[in-house]
Amino acid sequence: MQPDIRHTAVRLRASLSALHRQLRHALPAERIGVARLSVLGHLYRRGPMTPSALAALERVKLQTLTRLLAELEADGWIAREADPADGRRTLLSLTRRGVQHLTADVHRREASLAAAIERTLTASQQAALLRACDSLDALAQALSESAAEEPAR
Repeated sequence: MQPDIRHTAVRLRASLSALHRQLRHALPAERIGVARLSVLGHLYRRGPMTPSALAALERVKLQTLTRLLAELEADGWIAREADPADGRRTLLSLTRRGVQHLTADVHRREASLAAAIERTLTASQQAALLRACDSLDALAQALSESAAEEPAR
């Protein structure tokens, strides 16, 4: 029997939301916040980019990121430089300190999640979870492609 797709979507969203909330709160508040983590992650994975390109990836207006970018720069986690291809534009990049903080925070989050997986799931559930990651990646890609067509908030 074919599963009800709408029910599957509702369950998946609810499960991922609950897991996301727990991951966000799994570590003390002085760790990198979700917005910072997202911005730093984009710069880490994609390399230097303009503030406008970063806002587009975050799917927010540039004005929404202005304060956060100023804080990250003041903390020494990102740097601004003139774009070598167009000196009128600014490129944002991670500093060595930003990379260190980002990777340390990600490793702590991954360790917390790994411990929960090990203590909660059986070996067969762990294998099923790993296989499900391919499906989740495909869904994320499909949603990303459809979101790219939507205007920024």
